[in-house]
Amino acid sequence: MNIKIKNISALVPRGAEDCIKNTDIYISGDSIVSMDETPENFKADKVIDGTDRLAIPGLVNAHTHSYMAFMRNVADDLSFMDWLFGRIDPIEQKMTDEDTYWGASLAIMEMMKSGTTCFNDMQMNIHQTSRAAKESGMRAVISRGLVGNGDDEGGRRRLKEAFEERDAFHDCDRLTFSLGPHAPYTCNEEYLKIVAAKARENHMGIHMHLSESITEIENCKKEYGCSPIALAKRCGLFELPFLAAHCVYADEDDIRILKECNVSVVTNPASNMKLGNGFAPIPAMLKEGINVCIGTDGAASNNSLNLFHEMSLLALIHKGCGRTPQCVSAAEVFRIATINGAKALQLDKKIGTLEVGKKADIALLNLKTPSLWPNNNPLAALSYSANGSEVETVIINGEITMENRRILTMDEERIYFETAKIMERIGG
Repeated sequence: MNIKIKNISALVPRGAEDCIKNTDIYISGDSIVSMDETPENFKADKVIDGTDRLAIPGLVNAHTHSYMAFMRNVADDLSFMDWLFGRIDPIEQKMTDEDTYWGASLAIMEMMKSGTTCFNDMQMNIHQTSRAAKESGMRAVISRGLVGNGDDEGGRRRLKEAFEERDAFHDCDRLTFSLGPHAPYTCNEEYLKIVAAKARENHMGIHMHLSESITEIENCKKEYGCSPIALAKRCGLFELPFLAAHCVYADEDDIRILKECNVSVVTNPASNMKLGNGFAPIPAMLKEGINVCIGTDGAASNNSLNLFHEMSLLALIHKGCGRTPQCVSAAEVFRIATINGAKALQLDKKIGTLEVGKKADIALLNLKTPSLWPNNNPLAALSYSANGSEVETVIINGEITMENRRILTMDEERIYFETAKIMERIGG
């Protein structure tokens, strides 16, 4: 399909920064083929009027658990371990594969409506999140959550499932796969070394929770004599493309390791605050040149999958904590939510910026809304003013998946119905 977006303001890269450009965007197949000049022999099948609209690269949610979407507001005001093992784990144990599919579908719907076009997921029930992403048109990186102790049967089974899922969806170019060892408190050192070897053998990246809570830090130092970040390095995990979720309790030595090993860090401000875990040292990481990206975590601990909310929190909390308004700028936050996330997922050659040759993953925002009007500085507005409801149209891989706030690729009412039924059955 050929799409022309005419007379649009677009956020495009200019060196290490981004700028607003008034342009026309031409899409053919799955890619942006031109900006400004009409390509030779181009005939638009669809023309979108971009007047009073802003085109941005689709946002990248670099860490979430999409299946948890129906668990929002069921485990609030609890400490991290009480939240995880006292409330969430019992619900997860009752889940069926079909529950995972509908939970992921609800999550994708929420993300798409707030401008996210790619998400990095850690899930439990194989095939279901991938199935939901494939059917919806969303782009995703999927990791089967891994738990194991040495070469035990459960750990072997989960690794086998991870490879089965990757092979089952090899025909969908919007889906890629990584390995997801859950955390140092659910995977022992021997098992982490096995995962590292399997990832290396299969040319896959790693997605893992690290240094999220003080309890995790204390127990890791007691059992292994080092921080979770140092343990991951010791196990060989950092020899592969690695995305570390949270890193709230990363100290100076940890930050040095992350920098030396070229580890990407995904911060999850709302989840970390809600569970009382604190704030990751993002300004220090940015100063050291670490690739920082942003995620929502799951809706059970957020309780939203809206990246505009996370962008606002990221832009504000470190200014307040550090008492300096320059420590994380709106321009940095935009890159953290787009190209940095794409880089962390090894997709930066395909997505993350609006450029000729890249995939057409685009969100169109209505600038003529109270939250964004007047358009004094649209780039700053994305972090300080936008709430996600301004997203009007979404294009993923060259396909229009949402138009005028209506999702074209999913049955919204069916998703609402099915997820309500799930919580009636397993929410107690």
